[in-house]
Amino acid sequence: MGKNMNHLLKQAQQMQAKMGTLQKELESRELDVSTGGGMIKIKMNGKQQIIDLSLNPECVDPSDVEMLEELIKTGINQAINESQEMVSSAMSKVTGGINIPGLF
Repeated sequence: MGKNMNHLLKQAQQMQAKMGTLQKELESRELDVSTGGGMIKIKMNGKQQIIDLSLNPECVDPSDVEMLEELIKTGINQAINESQEMVSSAMSKVTGGINIPGLF
């Protein structure tokens, strides 16, 4: 039984090392999302931080601020979802599909 435990510990250490490397890689990965037919563009990294946000001046209508706010919210939520999917997909390759809470 000691041999099996050592083997499991070794596998866990290898997985932990791979996950650490992957987390650093994911932090540097970027994804681009646009909404409103390209009126709003958002660049986000794997840590779900917005790196860049650009607004087409045509979507800035002082008489319709609510539309602009909605476009921005939609774009940010879409970027967060895509970033979470990117991280989840990459992590599941390392963990073999095991869900480990608190990784990212």
